[in-house]
Parts: sequence; structure tokens; C-alpha cells
Amino acid sequence: MTKNKVKKKSPHKQIDVPTILIVDDEPDIIELLELTLARMGMNVESAQCINEAKTKLDSYSFQLCLTDMRLPDGDGLELVRYIDKHCAGLPVAVITAYGTAENAVAALKSGAFDYLSKPISLEKLRMLVKSALNLPPIQPEKIIHIDGKQRDLLGESTPMRELQTMIEKLSRSQAAVYISGESGSGKELAARLLHEKSARHKQPFIPVNCGAIPENLMESEFFGYKKGAFTGATADHDGFFQAANGGTLFLDEVADLPLTMQVKLLRVIQEKQVRKIGATQEENVDTRIISATHQNLSECVNTGKFRQDLYYRLNVIALKMPSLREMREDIPLLSKAVLTRLIQTMERTSCTLSEEALAVLAQYDFPGNVRELENIIERTLALYPDTNVIGKDQIQLPTASTTPKSATLSLDTTTDGCPLQDYLDKLEKESIVNALEKNRYNRTAAAKTLGISVRSMRYRMERLGLNKT
Repeated sequence: MTKNKVKKKSPHKQIDVPTILIVDDEPDIIELLELTLARMGMNVESAQCINEAKTKLDSYSFQLCLTDMRLPDGDGLELVRYIDKHCAGLPVAVITAYGTAENAVAALKSGAFDYLSKPISLEKLRMLVKSALNLPPIQPEKIIHIDGKQRDLLGESTPMRELQTMIEKLSRSQAAVYISGESGSGKELAARLLHEKSARHKQPFIPVNCGAIPENLMESEFFGYKKGAFTGATADHDGFFQAANGGTLFLDEVADLPLTMQVKLLRVIQEKQVRKIGATQEENVDTRIISATHQNLSECVNTGKFRQDLYYRLNVIALKMPSLREMREDIPLLSKAVLTRLIQTMERTSCTLSEEALAVLAQYDFPGNVRELENIIERTLALYPDTNVIGKDQIQLPTASTTPKSATLSLDTTTDGCPLQDYLDKLEKESIVNALEKNRYNRTAAAKTLGISVRSMRYRMERLGLNKT
């Protein structure tokens, strides 16, 4: 078979036709891949060993590399690591023998974009090639726009720099990612950045709070249903997997999934097929899974709350979100960014945080992490609407009176670990009710007692549902 010549590297000339490097020592595999890729309109080059592949990587420009795991002069992981170090931005996929999942996971952790199992499925090969060629260029400093807002993980500390680098690397992979970290540490933002920087960035990102779905509705919500499948099913309905097809499905608080649902989820991840309730046939889905929880998932496995096989499917690559107290040097930068955003949202006059106020914030432990920082600054702005410079005495840090020990115990036990925002809403609601009672339900006087405007009082009462009582 005659191969198309590969264009040599040129920083000024754009390559219109993608060129793919195949590294394999089996002529039959090379011929199969060459024929398939040529029909897709690709240029193809091949190498039969690692040294030959390195020579071609140093001499030509490629848009994708496909390599076997077993080669005459080494294994594919060596080539994956070489590409990761010397060919930044070049996606590489490994071809593994059937049933060797350990090799595939090792390749993904070494920086591989994805993997193919033998015997090679031509449909999966075409899908992999299209995804790899859709990868955006590496732009570590790029600010991602999410829902019309500029969002990124800000910070210059060592933990934050390591996190940013890890997200950049993982975004160029198809591997399942498990994000761990405390509540309020930015797990969903990290998941969105992984999606926005990935080859799937033009496809849907579907976030799902696993703890907020009633157990009897989980199967229909995840997999969808056909018209007439049960009472009330008046039309076909797509589930989360269909909605995220081609994109990313983010399973937040995945530890809250009941065991019966974990079994069904495991099968979908393994087979990449779902069957709607009431359907007779399964349909293919191409979805990248990113999961997260504030709980210790490995401990959930040890206690029998979470299936071990599903844990290994989700936790292919782990991403640990640092707590805010682990990167105190970033607190002033984050505080200023949060303040700027809240000023725009609240449409109030501009103000700044004094150096003393920033020092007070930097010394606080922030058990609620960035989410708590946002709440503290928002509460401070509400209580001091006319100030131009926020001083250290104006920072509204939680105190023994605002976060009583009994309330904390209630959060851990009777409320079964409710989210921080729900807890703060409860405190805010109690404060407003107490102020209204002390002022005989005179809203103007109650607002003055709380140090907020009447307009802000009305807004907060509406948000908390107090106007209905």
C-alpha cells in the first residue's frame, strides 16, 4: 500500500490534512489501521518500534499517535511518556490486548488520550480519531467562559499550580476522573474546566447531584423511558446519559447513589450502552464520566456503602482539590476576585478590602472553603452597603454566637451533613425572624436592626420563603 508523504514541521504553514502515526510491529494491524484512516481522509505514517517512532516524531508533525502496548524494543508506555515530555499537545492512544484493563489504566495515568482493545472496533477507532482531532490547543492561562461568566481556578500557590497543571493534562484524556475534596472547594468548577478544555468542549456538560434524586426516580432520570412505560409516561424521555452523549456527565456526590443504582451504572459504564425503561433494545452512548464527593469514597467501599468494582471504574485518575487553608497565600487574590464579582452582581458602589481585612481573612481556616469565603464577603457587603474600604472589624467572620456548637452538631448528625449553603440559609432565616419578632414585624425597623436596606430585606425574605408565612 502506498502511503501519503508526511509534511515536515513548519511553524508558518498550516497542515490541512491530519497526519497520524501508527506504531505497531504486526503488518496486519498496520494495514487495517492504514486502510481505515485513509478512508477518513487522513495521512498515515507507520513505525514498527519505539526508536523508529521517536525518529519520526522528531522529524514530522503529527496530529495523533496510535501505538501498541507491546513493541520489539520496549512497551507503549515508554512512548506515551516520551510524547508527553517532548511532544506537548500531541494526543496518543494505546492499543491493548483484550482483558488487560490494568495496562489501559496505566497508559491513561501516564498521559494517554484514550485506548483501544483488541480486536479493534473500527467504529470506536473512528470515534477516537474524531475526538482526538477536536482537542483544543493547550492554553494554560486561558480563562474559561461558563454560563456567560469568566471562571477559572485562581491562585499562585504551589497546590493551586499543581492542580491547574493536572487539569490541563487530564482534559486531554478520555479517562474517567474522580474528584475528591471538602465541601465548597470547587469540585464542580474543576469538572467544568476538564470538560471545557477537552475534545468534548462543544458537546453538553450535564451535572447531576446524585443525592438530590429520589431513589424511585433514579433509573428513569439516568436512562430515560419510552412512552407508555409507566403511568404518566406520555412521551419518550431522554435520561442523563442520552443528554450527555458526546459530552461529559458529572456525577456530583456519587457516594449517595443507592447500591441498586450502582449496579446499573456500572454496566452502562462498561458496555457504553443504555436501555430506556420500556425499551426492547439498547442504544450506544459516548459519555465521559467525571465524579465527585466530599465523602471518603474508599472508606465507603470498606464499609460496604459503595461497590468496589464501580469505584475502580470511576477512580481511573484521581484529582484532589486542595482546601483553602492549604493555600492561604491565595486568599487575598481570591477575596479581591470575589469582591469584584459580588459588587457587579449587587450593582453597588465599588469598594476595596483593606490590608488588615485581607490579613484577617488569610488567618481564618475556612471550613467551608471558597463557598464560605463568598458568603462572608457577601454578608459583609450587605451589612455595610455604603463603605468604600472594608476594614478588619467589618469582616463578618463566623463567631461562637453565629455558629453555636449545638448547631454544628445538628449539621453533622440530625441534618445528615446538609450543604453549607443550606446551613447558612437556616441561620439567615432565624436572624430575620428574630429581628421581625423584636420589632413587632415592622420590616423597616427589622432591616435597620440587621444593618441592611429594606430592599435587601424584602429580597432575602422572598428568597427564604418568609413572605409565605
